[in-house]
Amino acid sequence: MARIFRALRYRNYRLFFIGQGISLIGTWMQQVAISWLVYSLTNSAFLLGVVAFSGLISTFLLTPFAGVLVDRLNRHRILVITQALAMLQAFALAAVVLTGTAAVWNLILLSIALGLINAFDMPTRQSFVLDMVTNREDLGNAIALNSSLFNGARLIGPSVAGVLVATVGEGLCFLINGISFIAVIACLLAMKITPPPPRGKQEDFFRGMKDGADYAFGFPPVKYIILLLTFASLVAMPYPVLMPVFAKEVLQGGANTLGFLMAAAGVGALAGAIYLASRKNVFGLDKIITVSACSFGVGLICFSLSRIMALSMLFMAVTGFGMVVQLAASNTILQTIADDDKRGRVMSFFVMSFMGLAPFGCLLFGGLANIIGAPNTLLIGGCCILAGTLVFARKFSSVKGMVHRAYVKKGMMPDNVSKNK
Repeated sequence: MARIFRALRYRNYRLFFIGQGISLIGTWMQQVAISWLVYSLTNSAFLLGVVAFSGLISTFLLTPFAGVLVDRLNRHRILVITQALAMLQAFALAAVVLTGTAAVWNLILLSIALGLINAFDMPTRQSFVLDMVTNREDLGNAIALNSSLFNGARLIGPSVAGVLVATVGEGLCFLINGISFIAVIACLLAMKITPPPPRGKQEDFFRGMKDGADYAFGFPPVKYIILLLTFASLVAMPYPVLMPVFAKEVLQGGANTLGFLMAAAGVGALAGAIYLASRKNVFGLDKIITVSACSFGVGLICFSLSRIMALSMLFMAVTGFGMVVQLAASNTILQTIADDDKRGRVMSFFVMSFMGLAPFGCLLFGGLANIIGAPNTLLIGGCCILAGTLVFARKFSSVKGMVHRAYVKKGMMPDNVSKNK
């Protein structure tokens, strides 16, 4: 247990953990409530994809620019601003629903607003971990604890949202989410962050962005991890956009069914995050990426074929385990091998790979589900991610030495160990 929670010995990270733990419950409540609201208003899988697309397209367009700013500006201040703006977005969403003026067009506009905020918030939050946890040996543990926190909230948020939506409607979920941001903002303000050292003359903004792209895609280990995540975000990770269809049409349930399916995925994801947190170091994570991505694909395939609620929840747990372990393991490798002065830009490409490409995957999933049905869409997605993972495993095995040399450079592995690898 001490090893699992070792990153909590850092005061700033403890504050972050507490604030995020409260706020993320509201975030999951909002995500479940808005998908159910859209499907209730439209009864269209395609429009579910459109709303999801509108909330994520900004990440694809703006995250590379945000990455340059993350490497130049004070990450702590950026986070305070983005969290405050996200709080205002949640209150605006609650207002349109509680006043009875919710429609697809204003839900799309508010989703776009949140996407703009997340484009700057997510790469900042990813890069900020090393500002709170100063020992790189504990970085993997902190990232895994973040994932466990995210997915622990995933257990609570969707279940509570399902009950609230069924009894009092979606508006209260959005209002609770807005209030929950007060906790994370207060914890951010209570932190004692050492100001970053003054930087010399800054290079041209677009030159900085190009240098970040050259570094990320010119370093094979980073490139292969990002390409696998990019592929997965197109063919598999948008699966939650179809969960209302499975809950209502395939399993013949309601909002509670949707909440239980999302919570089941959260159980698996939480188990995966705890497993990663219990690991002693970062070595061997490349194999874990391969195994977990395969588990992700198998879980989707089995879920697409199930028509029994208990089995569907089991396969959702397998899916959640595989997806989160793949993401967290990829995150850890990228943050540990990236040069410090380019970490923000590398993490911006990480965020863009699994979030920025997701809107296109959402449109693809929504459109394809309207043509061949939601079960067949997930079946195809699961098969595709299995094929992509096999290609990744073959490619990555040829560049392991580069990863080990990066660990040696950062003092995480003795040189003689690297030479024996």
